[in-house]
Amino acid sequence: MTPIIDGLQCGHFDRDSFIALRSAGVTGVTVTCGFWEGTVESLDSLGRWRDLISENVDVAAIALTPDDIIRAQTDGKIAAILGFQNANLFEGRIRLVEVFAELGVRVVQLTYNNQNELAGSCYETEDSGLARFGREVILEMNRTGMLVDCSHVGNRSTLMAIEASEKPIAVTHANADSLFAHKRNKSDDVLRALAQSGGVIGCAAYRNITGDYYSGPLENWCEMVARTVDIAGIDSVAIGTDRSHNFTAPDYAWMRMGRWTRSGDYGSASAARPGKAAPPDWFQSLQDMDKIPGGLRNVGFSEEEVAKITHENWLRLYRATFRNSDS
Repeated sequence: MTPIIDGLQCGHFDRDSFIALRSAGVTGVTVTCGFWEGTVESLDSLGRWRDLISENVDVAAIALTPDDIIRAQTDGKIAAILGFQNANLFEGRIRLVEVFAELGVRVVQLTYNNQNELAGSCYETEDSGLARFGREVILEMNRTGMLVDCSHVGNRSTLMAIEASEKPIAVTHANADSLFAHKRNKSDDVLRALAQSGGVIGCAAYRNITGDYYSGPLENWCEMVARTVDIAGIDSVAIGTDRSHNFTAPDYAWMRMGRWTRSGDYGSASAARPGKAAPPDWFQSLQDMDKIPGGLRNVGFSEEEVAKITHENWLRLYRATFRNSDS
């Protein structure tokens, strides 16, 4: 079975999640430890994740290096890569970047849905660009072995982050805006800059940013992956499904509104589709991820190309960014 690394999933993982992912050939996944949470709440989240892994040590492990992911695969476990979808965990303190790195955090998104003190977000009317503090955080993330994620970051800020970073960055879960127009998706110039710098985009399977056509049969989604490769190249395209686990209405409300608004906010949804997005037709359960390698082959990718998209591109990026990698 072709191994799969998923650049981002979120939600409430449990033992069944780990077992389902392993049965589908998934060997590693970046998990979302927080969206809007500050430092103490983020520490609580890390504590809960440590407990969850300890309680399921026979099927899951925390991965700090690419070799940990490979080792987990050999042992028949899911490698959980700890990540956050916002930089609120640092609370404006540059020293906390190293602290969280030492606690095992390996992926942090510069902004979530709102502009913050680091950079502009994809949903702001004007993308403010990378702030001075954002540059400092990126360099500190480079130094301490964290991967910079710009999935919800505005296009201008993403381009500036690529330029400022001394190491390649990621867009862990998004698509090409030229293939499906959405504020959450990335312009072709961003994808080309990402590729030129050695970065990676994880193609999402979230209907709100994938659209109904590419959320239809698996062949359609794999067609989207192929067209993304046409833009960014085979070495810079991977998988980042943005799949959620066990989410309920309050979870979606927190994800979209946090504590920053009294009004309703739809996030990547809309007034026409305000609730939970229906999963892609081909992706009704986690086990369906085992269809991805075959789907990629069916749209014309070679075995070498399938390996790059499913896992090798992520491993290469992790080797270039994670600290203390022994590979």
